[in-house]
Parts: sequence; structure tokens; C-alpha cells
Amino acid sequence: MSVPRLIGSEIFRRSGYGAWHPLRVPRVSTVLDLSRALGWLPSDRYIVAPRAKPAALTLWHSPDYIAALERAEAAQAVSEAERGRYGLGTPSNPVFPEMYRRPATGAGGSLLAGELLAKGGVIYHPAGGTHHGMPARAGGFCYLNDPVLAILSLRRAGVGRIAYVDIDAHHPDGVEVAFADDPQTLMISVHEERRWPFTGGLQDRGGGNVFNLPVPRDFNDTEMAAVLDRLILPRVAAFRPEAVVLQCGADAVEEDPLSRLSLSNNAHWAVVAALAPLSPRYLVLGGGGYNPWSVGRLWTGVWATLNGLDIPDRLPEAGAAVLRGLSWTGSRRGKAPPAHWFDTLRDAPRPGPLRDELRDRLAALEKREPP
Repeated sequence: MSVPRLIGSEIFRRSGYGAWHPLRVPRVSTVLDLSRALGWLPSDRYIVAPRAKPAALTLWHSPDYIAALERAEAAQAVSEAERGRYGLGTPSNPVFPEMYRRPATGAGGSLLAGELLAKGGVIYHPAGGTHHGMPARAGGFCYLNDPVLAILSLRRAGVGRIAYVDIDAHHPDGVEVAFADDPQTLMISVHEERRWPFTGGLQDRGGGNVFNLPVPRDFNDTEMAAVLDRLILPRVAAFRPEAVVLQCGADAVEEDPLSRLSLSNNAHWAVVAALAPLSPRYLVLGGGGYNPWSVGRLWTGVWATLNGLDIPDRLPEAGAAVLRGLSWTGSRRGKAPPAHWFDTLRDAPRPGPLRDELRDRLAALEKREPP
């Protein structure tokens, strides 16, 4: 298998959703800067994401929606009718200067990843993972749905059976809309119960290959290890995928402001490592994550995990300087960050009880027969 490659772009450094939006924080740029500071990202492993052309986006999105998104960026405004129809210009999906170019670049990276993985390999695309976008509507900070486009791109490259695993704190409603009834796609989502978008019920089956696991608040590392061993790995292995797509949203860790879960970044890295041997093609996407330190540290550790690199106990000065240069305006947690957010990548483990309610849900999914 070829060496892993990372797809990124400077547009994610230069753009933001607005001064008070959760996505005002730097994320992809931190991964690039920190990986380079640690000597983990030589130039031959880095690929600049192309901006997807409108015609490419209509592989799943409707042409009228793409045209409306382009118009909104050009005018820096939307009509009331278009706001109601397309979900543009809302508090979640606001108008901002790069509101077409930024998501189109994320989508372009995922479309390119599908092409690059035609013959196998590992691609990391931390700007991807926008799993709430619908064919003709923005939602949940997602203007486009790049995981759907990545899977469709893999299909165009001749890949058949694809396992999609999502460990973001929020259910991937857009991806489920696209593939719930597709027998060639296995979908596993581990997400917080009673959390927006309020989809992804335990009983949902789609065409039989949908496995949703809503988890309770304070979900811990011990519980995620059980989910990995009892749900994710057995189902993916039994499916025998030709490609695995992992959405590795960083908002399920304890420090994130948009969930009530209590994972450490070790839990995410364990999932990343465990899925790698199960398919000749592996695409790892980003997703949620709204604390600049926790998301930057977690996603940089994903890149280390994909490359089999040792994560140091303490960062060298060049790495610590990247983290000290971050800020989190408008958040009380950003006023006095703890020291380990600056000088380490690895969180302290967060073990805990394996609660009966989670045991019961896992047991229910284990009993399900494949279609």
C-alpha cells in the first residue's frame, strides 16, 4: 500500500463563518502547521485540494441549489425565498465571503480522494466530513455533502462495497439519506442521543446495512472501546469492504462545546488504527470540532496514527508554538487554557463504566441479521 497522503488548502486558513459562529476557529490550518512543525508532512505527501466545479457537485446536489449557493456568495446576500428553500443565510449556514468556494474546495478534495484511491491507498482529508448537507439544502454548518461525493467518486472509480463509519457527535443525516437503501454501502454511526439533527435512531435499518448507535451523555473511552470491538469492527469485517470511509469528527471529546460526551482523543485514534487493515482503500475525513486546541491536537494525531508515527509525550518547542498561537474568542474556555493544550497531543485517557443502557443497545445491534 502506498504511503498516506494528506489533502488540504489554505482557503481554510483564510476564511471563516463569522465572528460568533462555532466554525470561527482554525482547524485544518492547525493540522497543517503542527504536522509540519513536527516534521510529519513532507511536501511530497501533501496534495492541494482543487475547488470542485459546479458540474461535479451535481453528482449529488441539485443544479438549482448549486446556482443559488454561487449567487449568494457573489451577492453576499440571499432573498427570503432562497433562505427558506435552500437553508442559506441562516445562523447555522450564514452568508460569508467564501461560502461557495470554501465548501467547494472541501468537496473537491473528497472527489479527488475517490479518484486517487482507485488503485488503493490511504488519504487523509481533514477539511472533509460535512455530513449534514442535503441535495438541495444546507444544514448543520454544511453547505455541501463531501462524504457523499467521496463515496460516489469511489464508485465512479470502480469501487463496489464501501463501509462508511461516522464517530462525530452528530448523526450523519445527509449521508444516510443518500445511501440508506444501498446494499453496497454499510453505514455505522456512533452519535450522541437527543442531539441535533435528532435523527439516527437505534431502530433505523434503511435497506438493512444501517447501524445507528445513539450514545448517552458522558460517553467515555471504555464505552467507545466496547463499541469498536462489538459493533464497528465485526460489522465492517463481515461486510468485506473494498473501501472504508471514516468521518472522524472531533466534537465527541470532553472539551468540545457542542456535545456532552467525554471521550479523549485516544478513543478516536484507536478507531482510526483499527479500521486501517480492513480494506485496501482508506479515506479519513474530518467533521465537527469546535475547540481549536482539542480539534487541532486530535486531527494531527490522526495523521500520526495513519503513518505509524510515535506521538511524543511532550511537544517540541516548534509544535507548542503552533498551539500557543491559537485563540478562541468568545469562549470562557479560551481565556485560560490548561497547559496540556499547548505542550501535548495526547489527552489523558478517560475510562469509565460500561453502562447498562449502552450494553443493551449494543446487544440489540449485535442480534440484527445482515440483509
